[in-house]
Amino acid sequence: MSYIKPKFHHPLLPKNKLGYTRKDYEGSISTLCAGCGHDSISAAIVEACYELNVEPHKVAKLSGIGCSSKTPAYFLSNSHGFNSVHGRMPSIATGANLANCDLVYLGVSGDGDSASIGMGQFVHVVRRNLNMVYIVMNNGCYGLTKGQDSATADRGSISKGGDATLFEGIDLCSLAIELGATFVAQSFSGDKAQLVPLIEAAMSHQGFALINVLSPCVTFNNNPGSTKSYEYVREHNEALAGIDFIPVGDEITTNYNEGERVEVTMHDGSVLRLNKLDHTWDPQDKLSIIAALKKSQQAHEILTGLLYIDRTSVPLHTMLNTTETPLNQLKEDQLCPGSKVLEGINAGLR
Repeated sequence: MSYIKPKFHHPLLPKNKLGYTRKDYEGSISTLCAGCGHDSISAAIVEACYELNVEPHKVAKLSGIGCSSKTPAYFLSNSHGFNSVHGRMPSIATGANLANCDLVYLGVSGDGDSASIGMGQFVHVVRRNLNMVYIVMNNGCYGLTKGQDSATADRGSISKGGDATLFEGIDLCSLAIELGATFVAQSFSGDKAQLVPLIEAAMSHQGFALINVLSPCVTFNNNPGSTKSYEYVREHNEALAGIDFIPVGDEITTNYNEGERVEVTMHDGSVLRLNKLDHTWDPQDKLSIIAALKKSQQAHEILTGLLYIDRTSVPLHTMLNTTETPLNQLKEDQLCPGSKVLEGINAGLR
């Protein structure tokens, strides 16, 4: 069986502003289970990069271990990539980002990779506000090792073997907000209309951007009683609002009251339908969204959409005042400024 895609494609495929087709953002054929939500997320990444006019070779994709961490092979085959060890993707991303901030950093992880063995690394990459997009493909189980419960499985959720989860599940979104994440969103792998613009917005954000995507495991965690199954997520999904992402252009303004709906024509002629949310929820207010998350958990709902954003975000590069020039492009006199400079540095440490 071959997993190599044919190189031939129709010469009249639609192209974005850079002249790339969607095929230019694809990868190899997926070897995941048929119907896996992870493949839908890969497709959403392809669509987001195509629509956002991202140069494929300007993207660095990183992952750890697990079903989710296989997916970088299935998108952006012309980008940089590094598959690290279990739970250690954040430190690899940090080192690469500090060495070259010119790239768009896209980290892909799973609930086991981030919420269990990699929890320590996840915590610190959040609090350091590394400029990257961190996508968690969350299915509540270990799909590579026969479906055991992961740390994000909700208490009372029923496994394929029929056992109920005994422990409280870790809510990565709430945790990230508490730790200082400057962009936090949650979505469902089966909701492309919401997920694509969320990825586009995350890639345009300066700072750490977490997208926790509920992605059902069709083999081990898609049974009745599972809170990560397709049926459960569809029935309990509560979207904060309709999501769209508008690239930078001439400012378009509108003014309307809470509870009202208004249609706004975009630069490309499309129409954006806006529905102003109740004043009790504000994506720039931590207390507001934490309260909304807790309320949705008590109501057995899954809150999706853009949960929190900090528009004053200061990424790690700016905080450390490091060079914007990639390290491999620095010349010898910049890397080795001389003994006088070294003496001054040493004197400042005494």
